[in-house]
Amino acid sequence: MNSVEIMKNIEDSQVRKNELSFNVGDTVRVSAMIKEGTRSRIQVFEGTVIKKQGTGARKTFTVRKNSNGVGVEKTWPMNSPLIEKVEVVRLGKVRRAKLYYLRDRVGKRAKVKEIVK
Repeated sequence: MNSVEIMKNIEDSQVRKNELSFNVGDTVRVSAMIKEGTRSRIQVFEGTVIKKQGTGARKTFTVRKNSNGVGVEKTWPMNSPLIEKVEVVRLGKVRRAKLYYLRDRVGKRAKVKEIVK
């Protein structure tokens, strides 16, 4: 076994069994475990997915929201055990893989069109 095969075996054991299914542009509600001292709680972060990147165990996604007029972005590993669940609130219609242009927009211009089913 060479080092590439060993790394692949280790990464495959770290991958989440139940795949999180959402796309860039979707509005999601991420329930993540937050540890404060000896206590832990679940905190919900709701925003638009602006990017997904990586493969295998290194896959990550970034969610952006506006909080009191300030843009807040959080990046999570897809396979993190601290993520309880990811709920899709709205399906977004986008033509880009990375939505960095939303960082410069404010108000209604910062919204993504919704897919109507």
